[in-house]
This record gives sequence, C-alpha cells and structure tokens, in this order.
Amino acid sequence: MELLPRSPGEFGSARYWDRFFRQRGQRPFEWYGAFPELCPVLLKYVRPRDKVLVVGCGNSELSEQMYDTGMCEDIVNIDISDAVIRQMQERSTSKRPKMSYLQMDMLHMDFPDAHFQVALDKGTLDAILTDDEEVTLAKVDRMFAEISRVLQVGGRYLCVSLAQAHVLKKAVEYFSQEGWVVRVHEVATSGDKQQFVLPVFVYVMTKFRKIPGSALQILEICSEEQDKPLRLESTERLVEAVKDRQHYALLCSQVSKAPCGEQFSLDLCDKASGRPRYTLHVVDSPAVKLSRDNRFAIFIIPQGRETEWLFGTEEGRRQLAASAGFGRLVTVALHREQHYEGMASIQAELSGKVMELAPPGLPARQQVPFLSVGGDIGVRKVWHCGTSPLSGEFVVEDVKGNDACYFRRLVFLSNRNVVQSEARLLAPAPPPGQKKRKKDKKKPCPAEPPMAIDKSYLCCEHHKAMVAGLCLLGSSDPLPAPAQYDAIMFDVDSKDLTLGMSCPPLAFVEKPFLEKVKTILKPEGVFVLNLVCRDAQLKESVLATLREVFPLLYARRIDEEVNEILFCQPNPKSQRDPVELTVLAQALEGSMQQLGHSWDSSYALADMLQAITIL
Repeated sequence: MELLPRSPGEFGSARYWDRFFRQRGQRPFEWYGAFPELCPVLLKYVRPRDKVLVVGCGNSELSEQMYDTGMCEDIVNIDISDAVIRQMQERSTSKRPKMSYLQMDMLHMDFPDAHFQVALDKGTLDAILTDDEEVTLAKVDRMFAEISRVLQVGGRYLCVSLAQAHVLKKAVEYFSQEGWVVRVHEVATSGDKQQFVLPVFVYVMTKFRKIPGSALQILEICSEEQDKPLRLESTERLVEAVKDRQHYALLCSQVSKAPCGEQFSLDLCDKASGRPRYTLHVVDSPAVKLSRDNRFAIFIIPQGRETEWLFGTEEGRRQLAASAGFGRLVTVALHREQHYEGMASIQAELSGKVMELAPPGLPARQQVPFLSVGGDIGVRKVWHCGTSPLSGEFVVEDVKGNDACYFRRLVFLSNRNVVQSEARLLAPAPPPGQKKRKKDKKKPCPAEPPMAIDKSYLCCEHHKAMVAGLCLLGSSDPLPAPAQYDAIMFDVDSKDLTLGMSCPPLAFVEKPFLEKVKTILKPEGVFVLNLVCRDAQLKESVLATLREVFPLLYARRIDEEVNEILFCQPNPKSQRDPVELTVLAQALEGSMQQLGHSWDSSYALADMLQAITIL
C-alpha cells in the first residue's frame, strides 16, 4: 500500500490526505512522538482552562490524551481532510463532549480574532514547508498570519517539529520580527531510537503586542535537563544550537548500532554559559574479548593530564582502551574554565549522557564503571590568564601529574591541547636545623601545589635532547669578536597554521637568516633547532637549506612526537663517533653536578644521544 505522496506539494492537498486516512483506517498516525514524550513540555504551556486549537489534527491521539488526563478539555481540532474529521468525530464525540472536530482549511479559518489561548501544531508546518518556492512560502506566511489572528495576546503557538534548518529559521524569523518571544524545547524521547533517530523539538512562540520601532528579539533554547532556558543572540545561533543537538542524536544512533571504526569526539557544554565542560572521545577495541562486565566503561582524565600522549592522542587512547580491557571506552577530559566538585558529582552529572553512547546490545540496567588514575579528578590551579598580541589568550596553571608531582605550565588557548612550556615544582625545604620527617605513606599528597621550581628537571623530551646537544661542543680558541657564541638554540612556535610546520616560523629557516646565525657561532659551536614539520616536502626543503649553510648536520627524533631536534655545526671536522658522544654526555652531567645542579637521573643524556644520526 503506497501512502507517500508523489510530490512534496501533495502534503497540502485535501485529496491526498483523504486517500491517506482511508487507506490507513482507524490506526492512529503519530507524527513526531506520542503523548508521554510531549507531555512535560505541554504541561508548561497549556492550562486546564485554556481554549486550545489543534491545526492539522489528523487521527493522532494527542488531543484525546490531553482531554483524558485532565490537561484541558476545551479543544477544537481542525483538518483539511473530511475523511479523517468524520473518522475522529465517530471515535471521540460521545466520550469527550467538550472537544470538537471540524473540517477546515487552516489558511482560511472561520474563528473570530483572539479566540484561543493555545494553537497546537504537530508536524503540520513540516508537512507544508517542504521547499523554498515562492508559492510555498506564501502559504506558510498565510498559515502564520491566521494563527496569529486567532490567538489572544499572551497566547502560545506550540509547533512540534523535526526542526529542519529552513523550517526553524522561517518560523523564528517570522514570529520574532512580530515581537513574539521564541523558545525552542528539545523533547526527551524514549522507546526505540532505532525507529526514530532525529530528535523532536517544540517551538513555543508567545504572542506579545508589537512595539513600533523595537528591534528586541528574545530567542531561547532549553532541554529537559536544563533548569532555565539559554538565551541566544540571533536566529542563526539558535538554528546552530538546534543543529548541534541533531548531530548529537545522529551520533548516538550511529554508535548504538555498531562498533565505531574510528574514534570520534564531542563536547558537552555547560548549560549556563554554553562553554564546553566535558570533551568526550569514544574508542572501540575490537580485539578485546567481550563478557557481560567489560563491554563499556567511562574514563575520567585527571585535570591537567589531557595533554599527555596516553590521553591526548588517538593512538594513546587506543592503547588505554585496550589495556583497560573494555570493548568501548569513553574518555572524558575536564576543562580548565569549569569547576568540578569531585568524582561523585561528575559521575552523577554524566551518567545520563554517556549512556546514550553505550555500545549495541548493552542491557538497559547494566552498571557502567567510572575509571580514573588514582581515583581522583586531579588538581588544576590557574595562576594567571592573559592575552598576547602574538599568541592570543594564554593561561599559566599548576597541575598534578603522574606520581603526584606538580607542574607549572604555560598553555596557549588557541591550541589548548599542547603544553607550550612546563616546569616541575618542589615541596618546600624544611627550615634550617629542622630534621626532615619521614614520608608518611598514608598521608595524601597536598591539595595545593608547592611553589618552588625544580631547576634540575626538564619536562619535555625535546628539551632534554636540546641540552644533550651541548655534548657536541668542541674546544676552540677564543675569537676577537665579542658576539661569538658556543651554542645557539631555537625553539620557537609558528602562528601560521597553513604551512604544515608549527615550529619554527618559516623566516627562521631561510638561508639569509641561517647565514647570520652561522656568523655569530664559534667554529666548534653548535646551533640547535627544534623542527616540527608534518609536510614532507617542506621538511626536505628546510633540511636542504640547513645543509647548504652548515656542513655538519645531526638529527635526533623524539619518540611518539613530531619533534625532531637538529644539531648544526659550521665545521665538518667536528664530527663525533657514538662512543665519544657517550663519554662527552657523561662528562656534561658531571660538570652540571659540580656547578651545584642536582642533575635528575631521568635525563640520561648519553641515552638521549645514542639515537642521533648524521643527515
């Protein structure tokens, strides 16, 4: 039996709907959800004494259920199809004496002005506004004008819709320009999401008298979990907010049907500010042997550790999921702009949302574990926020890293997942004459980070490699020129994201500039450059230029990073063999210790130089 129209225009035809309802028979046809899903929103805007107009009622049970539950009884239902009106009169008139059904075209209604407090439309606008043809838009304008005419000031037009962008934009622009308050509700759906993927929305347009010359627009969006609506500044922003919720629903539907071949991420935003509060990554591990208890888990990344390789890269998260032994792991990163009470409050806040990302086949009442490192959410203390004319917004913060160590970091918010620079913090030394107490294993680490900087420790692997490059320095007679240097180091990030090279800026590796660097470097000195380049062709061009200027070029690649440290020397006779480099590295460590530095054993400068290669 073919019930679909031959063209979208037939949705406005009485003949089509007469045929539709005759073929369908007595079975109710529910556009966009049933009464239980819509009831929480309807209760907010429909009062028992309201006179309600339902346009395009069809054979939906919505009016009957509103009547039977006592929500309201004075309901007038109209539809263009005479067949469905007769059907509904036979079904409902004797049981519900205060409710009526009339065959009527909503574009030309017979009711007097300001006759109703509520106009209810369930899918009718979507059925009419199928394209942006002039005839269609004129029909919609006529529909809106008639609804406006029959509603009292303070009355509400409730439109249940899938909120396609062109439909929502048309409705919002029309009524907001008339001075009405526009609010969009997302309906909390239940039941089989496989059958109906897209979320349902209710536009609530409240009629106010239009103030001549006023450009004020009140546009809001809210969902069931929100205490109050979120005010938006434009129609475009409202349409975008609805689109975000539609994408989320499609995403949840997709992941509920099959394992994800690729990782994907999404932000959950704070309902008050609209700013991201949680960033979620969904990772599936096909190799994990599944049982009842290891199908799904949530991993809370401690504050400040979202930049670590294990949590901040796809490969790292893949290894994390595999080692955790769950078929699907959702990692959750916490944002520095937000406040979190603790693990229990985060779990309560996320439980409803993350379950929408559950893998297919997960039992409805399955308890899902929340995991973390050390069982807490970490520590993050922001010391300073500012703006640089070159780097934009930045933040200086202290975070608790692995092994309960604290670190002070500089992060440019334009690339918030990258730590620009970092220093380890030390617990304060005891006062002179006071013995240091033995460490109490039961005592937790301090909630507040210490203040002293550990000057013997470098946090970044590429910085360790740069320091190790000092082992390449040779002995040379002092030159008369005072501007001669033993070592020159470049570790400068680029702001041009279009080049494929984030360090250094292109001007720093052009031949005229490199030749100037060479002129101020001693013959046995070393120029150390941190190169971060993902463009293979550009990288080869940079290396070729460096070879033209510096006869001796070493490279040290950093494991699990894009960074490559280049050691450039102006004298080709300065070349060292691996054994000599190891001896020099050990001598450098000894020299640093003699200078009073408590050189950290993790430096292992000799090991750092073992993987050095000559280019």
